[in-house]
Amino acid sequence: MSSTEKFRSEFRTWLRSGLTGEFAALKGRGGPGREHEAFAERLAWERHMAAAGWTCIGWPQEYGGRGATLEEQVAFHEEYALADAPARVGHIGEQLLGPTLIAFGTDGQRDRFLPGIRSVEELWCQGYSEPDAGSDLANVRTRAERDADGWSVTGQKIWTSLAHESQWCFLVARTGPGTHRHEGLSYLLVPMDQPGVEVRPITQLTGTSEFNEVFFDAARTGADNVVGEPGDGWRVAMATLGFERGVSTLGQQVGFRRELEELIALARRNGAAGDPLIRDRLARAWTGLEIIRFNALRMLDGAAAGAPGPEASISKIYWATWHRELGELAMDVCGADGMLADGAPYDLGDWQRLFLFSRADTIYAGSNEIQRNIIAERVLGLPKEARA
Repeated sequence: MSSTEKFRSEFRTWLRSGLTGEFAALKGRGGPGREHEAFAERLAWERHMAAAGWTCIGWPQEYGGRGATLEEQVAFHEEYALADAPARVGHIGEQLLGPTLIAFGTDGQRDRFLPGIRSVEELWCQGYSEPDAGSDLANVRTRAERDADGWSVTGQKIWTSLAHESQWCFLVARTGPGTHRHEGLSYLLVPMDQPGVEVRPITQLTGTSEFNEVFFDAARTGADNVVGEPGDGWRVAMATLGFERGVSTLGQQVGFRRELEELIALARRNGAAGDPLIRDRLARAWTGLEIIRFNALRMLDGAAAGAPGPEASISKIYWATWHRELGELAMDVCGADGMLADGAPYDLGDWQRLFLFSRADTIYAGSNEIQRNIIAERVLGLPKEARA
């Protein structure tokens, strides 16, 4: 048995014994569009995982991880999805900020923040998007000023997932007066529980509120809570996005496969599979999922070399478009039932929720337009898009 298969077997055995008792009812709960489901119970489950050493497995052992290889991380995500385990609640800290601190943080920052991420005692949100900047990170207007006691942060972020559950936010703010675009930005760690921070939930089409507006009004953070050098935030922020679009997405296609298999089963039950056009779209969805998987494996090479390459942008465009189309296909498989609510006043079914939430797939985590610009300018060498 290879080391990867041994790792896989160990985790599979632990899941079988761990997802029982009080945690058995959490199977299949949570995820994009469903983050409101059993959040407190899923948090308890994740802390249970942490106690057993199954969080942050890809981190180096010196920072509390298992030092898992990329192949072992793939096995981890696959087994987790196959077990129908609940969606993770600490993924932003574990998969985005943690690797960023390991790469760019100071020893003091690593000592202060990594243990809380690993134990899931502190949750994080990501303060990138802004109302007037959208996904154009270089256009942020939130500013931070340095004074004798630390940093004072003023501005607004939007579409901030899980801000209402988080104790900390990592954000990009303009700290260089008179600077433009990617110059003069800094990457700051800001506590959420303070008078200068206000979180306003945004009600989504699904009727739930898992992302928010966040207002900073002279919010405070310590002088030591800037990652990298002041003014070097663009480079650090880009690295975080690389982690977001890289290894952390490897398990995503496994969850997508489960959704597709459930949709195929529904099509068989309700007769939709007898429609040749539906059959053709289901077959195309299966083929597309295979492409997502192979692209994810291709990303492994880039990640093994130090950071995900342009395959990460290609992957983002492909999975976001594929998942949005799966939501549309689900509605057609449901037929007239897809237009009816299960109860009053807004009790949506799983497929309806998938359809509505997946409209946002091509926007969050870096919009498809931004990804196409990255591919055009950095990969193909095409002229840069005209910007104000």
